[in-house]
Amino acid sequence: MSDFTSGFWNIYIGIITIVSIIACAVLLKALSTRKVSGAQVETTGHAWDEDLVELNNPLPRWWIWLFYITIVFGLVYLALYPGLGSFSGSYGWTSKKQYEEEVAKAEALSAPIYDKYAKTDLKQLASDPEAMAIGQKLFLNNCAQCHSSDARGGKGYPNLTDNDWIYGGAPETIEETIANGRKGMMPAWGALLGDDGVKDMAHYVMSLNGGTYDSLRAARGKDKFMTTCIACHGPEGKGNQAIGAEDLTKPNLLHGADEPSLIETISKGRTSVMPPQKEALGEARVHILAAYVWGLSNSPAATAPPAKTGGQ
Repeated sequence: MSDFTSGFWNIYIGIITIVSIIACAVLLKALSTRKVSGAQVETTGHAWDEDLVELNNPLPRWWIWLFYITIVFGLVYLALYPGLGSFSGSYGWTSKKQYEEEVAKAEALSAPIYDKYAKTDLKQLASDPEAMAIGQKLFLNNCAQCHSSDARGGKGYPNLTDNDWIYGGAPETIEETIANGRKGMMPAWGALLGDDGVKDMAHYVMSLNGGTYDSLRAARGKDKFMTTCIACHGPEGKGNQAIGAEDLTKPNLLHGADEPSLIETISKGRTSVMPPQKEALGEARVHILAAYVWGLSNSPAATAPPAKTGGQ
């Protein structure tokens, strides 16, 4: 792999580029020899319709000068912009630099819009139509890929429109989740429990969330649950939001509540990652986005604190 990242290739590309340009100039020079006045011009040997022949004349002068102009343009471009291996050009342009400048310009224009909401209480912000219109756009651009455009998620991605929260649904908790991300891990128990033990455990979980289950298997699974799962999910299976342990008494489990899904989860384990958005979006955008997400499963108008009136 180091053969493709060594400095040799930068030199190789630079030499090939310069030699190619020089070769084009030499070829143009060879083709630009003027025809001697009165001299007989040879043909190329091509003829059409018996008497229409192609003469071996030099290229028209205006055509040749156009090619020379393109060569000069190429040399100037390579002096100003990247194109000769690792040489970045005297202008110092890069696509990354241009992107960062455009982002900075856009940020300078939009920052005041977000900053005016930065200190507003999340519940009050969720009742502001203008802020929620901004929050919806932020959600569609940054969250819909996983949670769907209607925020109802899918298998492996939480539904944000109900009140079943893995890490908690308080406004501040939602904001922390979006800003810093989450990483939940369910260890694999297949090697320890065996196939029958995993199936027993799955039926016990189905008995907790109202699914159709085998009572004999559920009874055996309960004993295993109390020795292997109680530390995270609790004795009643209601989970622990402090560590992201899911409430197993809910019918809509994150990775599925049917027998095949539960067997796979228990046997192989799960790792769920919510990427942090603070660095990409900034605190002000995260604040608005958190208010929008909280408002999806709550009634902002009924819970927002009253606006302050009167003097300071």
